[in-house]
Amino acid sequence: MKRQFTVASLASCLALGLATSAHAQETLDVVTDPSFVPFEMMDQETGQMVGFDMDIVAEVAERAGFEYNLRTMDFNGIIPAVQTGNVDIAIAGITITDERAEIVDFSDPYYDSGLRLLVNAGDDSIQSIEDLAGKSVGTKIGSTSYDYLQANLGEDADITPYPGSSDMYMALLGGSVDAVFYDAPNVGYFSQTQGEGRAKVVGPLYEGQQYGIVLVKGSDWVEPVNEALASMKEDGTYDEIHSKWFGSASGE
Repeated sequence: MKRQFTVASLASCLALGLATSAHAQETLDVVTDPSFVPFEMMDQETGQMVGFDMDIVAEVAERAGFEYNLRTMDFNGIIPAVQTGNVDIAIAGITITDERAEIVDFSDPYYDSGLRLLVNAGDDSIQSIEDLAGKSVGTKIGSTSYDYLQANLGEDADITPYPGSSDMYMALLGGSVDAVFYDAPNVGYFSQTQGEGRAKVVGPLYEGQQYGIVLVKGSDWVEPVNEALASMKEDGTYDEIHSKWFGSASGE
């Protein structure tokens, strides 16, 4: 009997150890951009990252069944970090593109976006991309807006990529560039907050885009993440988060 108890106890300990190990594997490394308002930004009072994406990933994690450690890095390094497996998941207003999808996996789209122009409030000379010929325009390193400018303007304009969105906005207000071309929600948010009365959004929405959560190629978490997003949209949680940060329901 004593021998049987010992064997049973050993089996129980092993089972507990395996369960603990499995639980440890459910803590994922998530990375975001530290300055893509209102999707992700640092709360100066708490020192914590807050924003639309931060609320989305917290809800997704709870529903999909994983815990996570959050890290920040410049946007330009995010896709390579996921591609190499240095992080498990990225959420940073990342546009789904065929080129990126070759090296990482995307969740289903969770936000509809596009690209917009921002100019100084008193500037009426720029109303479209075509008006940037011979002028200087700021955008963000590694972004689809930079790729779009290169493809459509090439050397016709002075295209300056900045590491952070705040850098390009300050360049615009300081007169270093004539315009900023970047993701519509971020441009719009800036024009209504720090840029109010000093900058304005002009022109149409360019290149309708969709944001997705980025995962390591072949990740087992793609399906659970998609199921979590679908359930959030179904029960109204997504619209609640959207309204919190953008002031109106998503309409999706």
